[in-house]
Amino acid sequence: MNLRVEKLRQLMITEDLPAILVTSPYNLRYLTNFTGTTGLALITLERAFFVTDFRYMEQAAKQAVDYEIIQNKGPIFKEVARLIDEMGIEDVAFEEEHVSFATYSTLVDLFSCDLTPIAGLIESLREVKEDREVAIIKKAISISDAAFTHILKVIKPGMTEIEIANQLDFYMRSLGASGVSFETIVASGYRSAMPHGVASEKVLAKGDMVTLDFGCYYQGYVSDMTRTFALGDPGEQLKEIYEIVLAANQKVIAEAKAGVTGEYLDFVARKVIGDAGYGEAFGHGLGHGIGLEIHEGPAVSKAYTKEYLPGNIITDEPGIYLAGLGGVRIEDDLLITATGNEVLTQSPKELIIL
Repeated sequence: MNLRVEKLRQLMITEDLPAILVTSPYNLRYLTNFTGTTGLALITLERAFFVTDFRYMEQAAKQAVDYEIIQNKGPIFKEVARLIDEMGIEDVAFEEEHVSFATYSTLVDLFSCDLTPIAGLIESLREVKEDREVAIIKKAISISDAAFTHILKVIKPGMTEIEIANQLDFYMRSLGASGVSFETIVASGYRSAMPHGVASEKVLAKGDMVTLDFGCYYQGYVSDMTRTFALGDPGEQLKEIYEIVLAANQKVIAEAKAGVTGEYLDFVARKVIGDAGYGEAFGHGLGHGIGLEIHEGPAVSKAYTKEYLPGNIITDEPGIYLAGLGGVRIEDDLLITATGNEVLTQSPKELIIL
């Protein structure tokens, strides 16, 4: 029995949804374990179908073990339409955030039933990680930690940001990562004031603050970390800012647990930075959930008012950014527990001056 499908069915009963068409590749992986690139699932309250073409039949049989595997020999949605007619389904929910208007138009033409848009239903199940998921994410994070240790040994003035990014990316792959979880950010000197300053041709110079924000995919799950350090003395103001950001990061760790909200944690971090006089320089939310995607629920922002649950994994990434001078961000991945949290990111956080 696929426990994830059973949990989804309970939500389907609550929402009065007789069937769901799953097309999001992340939700497909979560519900079916399928890692190929072509396929979809049709789940009813009694049956679960996985539809794919000839190329993936053997793979689907091994991975989607609790599904009836159907081979489409023509357009895949025609095969779904046949199943809908065969079972007399009168309404099918579809993932509105993952279906283009062109695809929706195709569904309207082919399906003999009503179509109901849904959003966030399957994603809500993904927010609470199972023990196996936590173990995989911990491994992904350990790879990122090792890459940070590696880069501290090789980075030096005269290298470009792109060279550093490539070093990080290749090293993570050498440790078993299947790829990066997002485009690696390397922002040095004045560019460290850019929160999402992906690596450029800028040459690192003595005295630069360097922000590295990076992560990897391991067995389908992501890691995400940020560390800021200096190549030589960066000056008193940037050292002061570093300590403020670190204090905000640590305050969140002290407060994060099941029952608190993203709104509260965002306030906690923002108060530390605001009380130090840099509130306007912290212009983004505190964090986000991670899992199969680099940004998924639950959020960590003033807009997120739901209480966290044990098994949520969130990021804690306060920052201060001063145009023309530089910036600091420190990011950890936290596993929420009933009584607190486990800091999964193990890289040191005291200011490192190389």
